[in-house]
Amino acid sequence: MNQVIGSLTNIASKQRRKIVGLMSGTSLDGLDIVLCEITGSGENTMLKIENFKTVHYPPDIVKRMRTIISVETASLQEVCLANSWLANFHADLVLETLADWDIDPSEIDCIASHGQTIYHAPFVKHREEGLPNATLQIGDGDHIARKTGILTISDFRQKHTAAGGEGAPMVSLTDRLLFTHRTESRCMLNIGGIANFAFLPSEQSQAEYVTTDTGPGNTMINAVVQRYFDKDYDEDGDIAASGSVQARLLTAMLEDSYFKEPLPKTTGPELFNTQWVQDKMEEANSTDISPENLVATLTWFTAQSIASSIQTVIEGLTEEQTPVIYLSGGGMHNDTLVKWLDDLLEEIELKSFEVLGYLPDAKEAASFAVLANETLCRRGLPDRSETRHATQG
Repeated sequence: MNQVIGSLTNIASKQRRKIVGLMSGTSLDGLDIVLCEITGSGENTMLKIENFKTVHYPPDIVKRMRTIISVETASLQEVCLANSWLANFHADLVLETLADWDIDPSEIDCIASHGQTIYHAPFVKHREEGLPNATLQIGDGDHIARKTGILTISDFRQKHTAAGGEGAPMVSLTDRLLFTHRTESRCMLNIGGIANFAFLPSEQSQAEYVTTDTGPGNTMINAVVQRYFDKDYDEDGDIAASGSVQARLLTAMLEDSYFKEPLPKTTGPELFNTQWVQDKMEEANSTDISPENLVATLTWFTAQSIASSIQTVIEGLTEEQTPVIYLSGGGMHNDTLVKWLDDLLEEIELKSFEVLGYLPDAKEAASFAVLANETLCRRGLPDRSETRHATQG
């Protein structure tokens, strides 16, 4: 047998696999690195998070990446170079982190690398008839594999669009495999740069499974805070809590055509960015709004867009089918955002993803580790008619 094929076969045949998941989101706050032990595959998947770390990007890295991320025009040479240098940088961070954890790279079966999205162009954005959904990530997996000596699986979003998806949200398969419950319907809400959720009806329910982006999460709040307050983000939502929501501007934001599109749908900072905010301020004659009130309005807008999407999905469900919402992502640390979301969804219980036994901040990186495990084991998602396994409850 070919040595490489034999190695892959051995990894796939293991009872347990050690997989490192890597995630860098649209907020550009750093690289999430998680070490997972995964047992089984498909509906029999069991996940254990052994170590987790976020390595924050230095300012020069962030500055360089911002020149090519979610912009209409970028240097092709810089995109080409960034695809390689970012991969080598990520590889270095993996090796340094494994050393900190006193783990030899030879103990790792696989790296699951999400890469860094630089442009997201589903049909709902590009509107080019006859052209498919498209998305592009940099951080070449071959460079990571070569430098670390560890098998690396990457281009997950490319695989999703190749199969007809929009390239987002991507963690819904993991949600279905790990968190579908026998009696409790669940809404797995992740508030990252962009907010998304997966509605998981219980095994006893006849409701339909749904996964979708809702719109902006932290991306515009962070951008405004960085511009006016010289801070990376609104810690605990204190700035939002000090301001007042401006109704006219809020209305202009919520009337954007994106929110008239049916679910499911995806989006990104290609649409929701500081220019979008400026356009809405001008549309609402609110260019004189104070920075505090702008942060408050953006925070309420984020909460409202999330709540409206969830309410659309659960409309018509019986009380027994109403889901519990489990929160993850950086937005869950914004106390004001979470409070306002709770106020808007008063009929639904909100809980931290942590109550399911996992670190909320590690969820996305761990989800890509699970996707890599599925790739290695050549397993897909079971039909709804098949017996489904929940690892919790």
